[in-house]
Amino acid sequence: MGRDDTPSRRGPVGDLVEWLRDRPYYAGQIRDHRRVDGRAAEHAEVDVEPRLSAALAERGIDRLYRHQTDAIAAVRDGANAVLATPTASGKSLAYTVPAFERAMDHGGRTLYLGPQNALVADQLETLSDLARGLGFGSRVSVEQYTGRLSKAEKRDVRDRRPTVLLSNPDMLHYALLPHAHRLWEWFFGSLETVVIDEVHGYRGVFGSHVALTLRRLNRLCERFGSDPQYVCCSATIGNPIEHAARVTGRDAATFRLVDGDASATGTKHWLLWNPPEYDAGGADGMGGADGNGEADGAGGGSLGSSGGSGRRRSSHVETKNLFVDLVARGFQTLAFTRARQTAERYATESAADLRERGHRKAAASVTAYQAALKHDRRREIESGLHDGSVRGVWSTNALELGVDVGELDAVLIDGYPGTRMSAFQQAGRAGRGDDDALVVLVGGEDQLDQYLLRHPEEFWAGDPERAVCNPPNEELLPDHVASAATENWLRTADEAHFGESFPDVVASLTASGRLERRETDDGIRWIHDGGGSPQHEMSLRTIETREIDLLDSRSNEVVASLSFSDALRDAHAGAIYHHQGTTYEVAELDLDRDTALLQPTWADYYTRVLHDKAITVERDLRSKPLSARPDVDVRFAEVTMRKRITGFERRDPRRGEAIGRGTLDLPETTLRTTALYFTVPDDVEREMREAGGEYGFNGGIHAAEHGMISLFPLSFLCDRGDIGGLSTPYHPHTDQSTIFVYDGYPGGVGLTESGYGEVETLLGRTQEMIADCECADGCPACVQSPHCGNANDPLSKAEAVTLLAALTP
Repeated sequence: MGRDDTPSRRGPVGDLVEWLRDRPYYAGQIRDHRRVDGRAAEHAEVDVEPRLSAALAERGIDRLYRHQTDAIAAVRDGANAVLATPTASGKSLAYTVPAFERAMDHGGRTLYLGPQNALVADQLETLSDLARGLGFGSRVSVEQYTGRLSKAEKRDVRDRRPTVLLSNPDMLHYALLPHAHRLWEWFFGSLETVVIDEVHGYRGVFGSHVALTLRRLNRLCERFGSDPQYVCCSATIGNPIEHAARVTGRDAATFRLVDGDASATGTKHWLLWNPPEYDAGGADGMGGADGNGEADGAGGGSLGSSGGSGRRRSSHVETKNLFVDLVARGFQTLAFTRARQTAERYATESAADLRERGHRKAAASVTAYQAALKHDRRREIESGLHDGSVRGVWSTNALELGVDVGELDAVLIDGYPGTRMSAFQQAGRAGRGDDDALVVLVGGEDQLDQYLLRHPEEFWAGDPERAVCNPPNEELLPDHVASAATENWLRTADEAHFGESFPDVVASLTASGRLERRETDDGIRWIHDGGGSPQHEMSLRTIETREIDLLDSRSNEVVASLSFSDALRDAHAGAIYHHQGTTYEVAELDLDRDTALLQPTWADYYTRVLHDKAITVERDLRSKPLSARPDVDVRFAEVTMRKRITGFERRDPRRGEAIGRGTLDLPETTLRTTALYFTVPDDVEREMREAGGEYGFNGGIHAAEHGMISLFPLSFLCDRGDIGGLSTPYHPHTDQSTIFVYDGYPGGVGLTESGYGEVETLLGRTQEMIADCECADGCPACVQSPHCGNANDPLSKAEAVTLLAALTP
């Protein structure tokens, strides 16, 4: 078996960078190297209640950072506050001090809302320990109230009447607000502080749902005579006050922003890393270094940095190679990747590679971390990272949140995570305190990754992305208004909480029998009419209510559940599905029983669906001309998108190429949403057709659509999968060739509305990205999309540049 020779970490990170640069199998892959020097902490004086000050000092906190004292001062002054500083900058003390002081002084209560139970559990441990340090009679008591508790445990929490309650938005929606008058009057009547942790994460559908839930909270507190302040903790985003106000339902003028990080940081070495191109006709050459530091890539292919194909070695494989090298050299390493299945797969493969090199102890400590793990397992991994017994972890963005995992030597980011905010949040896990650290962002081959690797200054100096949510969403608002009616009767003045469409929503709900109108001495009131619980008939995490259970054919046990639309995409017959280290092939999707039957497989390919879609414009909402082409209007509209999945491709994961196809007969789905769209001017269409014919024109508008979608995350906090598009040589609404870009969620969540506002910037960036790409005919770095339902055909790079150049100044 041999001995385990995994060293403890040795040498400074700067030497590690040079070691990586000198490896022949990594030649030419460091696109940019930035040394970000550390800084000393900046402290400020603030008076803290004596017992609380002593308890903090016992835990090594005898001075506070300036941003903490500024936030405490804002709360004490009665303002709502947004604290927008990086991960591990000590944001929690900014709300802990006023929350504890209010409890100690007069029993004032605080509600803390975290987006995930792991973060709630971490806060429970920290705040409970601090509360115990205050001694007997402090009146500070900390409890969690999550779905993990039994009915008896929940009853005990209510009986103990804590002054600090830690929960999540789902429990506020399902358990606290519906029973406010019967079980929680003692809490809401004395609620003074509401903490919204990771507020930047409340965007899209989830953010819109949470925003409406908080409006129900505000309304209920108003009835109980309380008016709590909000303290919102955020990563660095482009619109912290605007977003906090939109989420909480409070006036933006009532917020005070604190965004200067005064905590100590160590030196960080950042590497922007581009996997090598390979010749389109050759093998990927995947692999990394063996124990002797020699390449073990498969033969037969042509790897290099200037092949011109636009196809690159997988970012997953490149990250795995770096991960194994770092862990083998004794650097505790955290690799972030975007999908749970990817984290599971590459944690397994990394451990296997380490064992092959003889690092058995290190291999045994490599694992995957993701939100679907059981609570105890997550806490075990977090503890192992903190004490060093876990040497390497592959994680989804679940560890991007503020859970305490100690100080790590290195963070690898497998593919650009979609936003600069997420990249810097993930990087914040490395080198906490004054330790130096390494951060490597390994680019994928798609447009946004390659755009940033070609324009690194855009990554370093670009404006922070804006967070977007849409509380007035007409698909979400009616259910929340109905829920509010079960919590306390509605009145006309509630328009102040729910917005100008409230009267129409109430009228519609009354006409459909969900509300009952009553005349009272105090005016018109509406109450919920009928049985059932509107709260339990919707989920905050999605707009969809239908779910498909995935069954392991060996045991018939449910291993996971997917929303209906996700199941059509990921669990159709013939799909490859990864779960907890096991690869399955879907044998059958039964939509009558809402189940999918999974069979273990050794398949070494992945699958991707093909589809047909059409868009109907229901109503144009507004329009504006392009400055470069006043004859071309960009419109923002309500639309209906209809889609049918027609088949799927089997694709080689090493080269990303199709190796087979299958047909599918699945139901059509419809999406009522919002979109921006514009037409192609006749003269530009003639020019495109003269240059490339029918294929060139159709491929040009298709390529422009792909490019625009790919760059949305440069301006807004979203994933490219949150946006869809359609380009057509003729659309009946316009009688012209038309390009649509639409919100991927019912009712829209504000993304294309925001894109409409910045459409000229978006068009200009798209033109630059496509024109700058060195490929000849279009590649994943410029116009190909991993989400394309038409197998990226037709696509024409040159005609896309012609179109975009004509539409931009």
